[in-house]
Amino acid sequence: MAHQPDLSARHQNILKATIKHYIATAEPVASKTLAQEYDFDVSSATIRNVMGRLEEAGLLYQPHVSAGRVPSDSGYRTYVDHLIVPNGDVSQIIQKSVQRELKVARASFEALLQKAAKILATLSGYIALITFPQNLNSTLRHLQLVRIGSDRVMLIVVTDSFQTQSILIESPLQNDDPDESNIDRQLQLLSNFLDTELKGKSLAEIATNDWSNIDDNFARYTDFFSILFDQLKASFKDNNSSPILIHGVAEFLRHPEFSQLQQVQTLLSLLEEKQEQLLPVIFTLPEVKNSLQRVSITIGEENYLEPMQSCTLISANYYQDGTPVGSVGILGPKRMLYENAIALVENTANYLSNPFKMSI
Repeated sequence: MAHQPDLSARHQNILKATIKHYIATAEPVASKTLAQEYDFDVSSATIRNVMGRLEEAGLLYQPHVSAGRVPSDSGYRTYVDHLIVPNGDVSQIIQKSVQRELKVARASFEALLQKAAKILATLSGYIALITFPQNLNSTLRHLQLVRIGSDRVMLIVVTDSFQTQSILIESPLQNDDPDESNIDRQLQLLSNFLDTELKGKSLAEIATNDWSNIDDNFARYTDFFSILFDQLKASFKDNNSSPILIHGVAEFLRHPEFSQLQQVQTLLSLLEEKQEQLLPVIFTLPEVKNSLQRVSITIGEENYLEPMQSCTLISANYYQDGTPVGSVGILGPKRMLYENAIALVENTANYLSNPFKMSI
């Protein structure tokens, strides 16, 4: 949290009114406008003097000599850290809306994430960014082999972060057995063995598992296991090459700050082609374990990625068993309706931290 400037109550109220008016209109704010539309019980000249002091403090600036004033990055930071008053009614409405919309997406955790990204973009009018669960330390939650045709099987893997992956591979079983139920029984035994052998192990441990000392009943499948998990490792790696769901770019570009296409080309390139740079900005681990800080807000030049310095990023991690596994974010103009955006991000992250019980 930034250090709060030494502002009187009048200075705080006029700064807050200036920011709220600019968020609503996208037009520089004049002292006369504040005098007419807000009940400050002081003259336009007094308001003008206060706005001048706020400009001297670096909280407002004039885009043109004859224009009104607009908030600076420091002004938004002061507003976010010290002047926002949480609205319980608005937060409750947003919470119920998020829960209602996301209850319909229960096919898989991936489907839930897709739905959440769309809902965030729709409700906010900004870009929604949701990371897939990161599997750096993921462990196996469930494994199953399913017969696909006469000579192929599919391995289905679910990790502790509910990330799902499937691999199609040649069956290790004899395909000339006329009794398909016997083949299914053998496959189930093989599934049970793998599930018992590997549950709770990390993906790195599984990929390097030593199959040389396994039960004699399954020794003939050693080559199959090695090929299978080499492919599984490659599949998870490929999945993480595009680890962020992005929705709402079209709505985002309708905001007047981004009316010049050239202005946003570098941002679009970052979103579409350079997600490896974007991921550590959106998904950051708390500096303190079990930290109560839920929402992170990065405004303008606080962001080290230059294409995002005309924007605000609001993000919050979602958790599995107390461990952060992914993040929910909204990227929008600095002229953002912060109260609603914060509530949207926080409630969506809370929902994703308590997913439905997945079954295979």
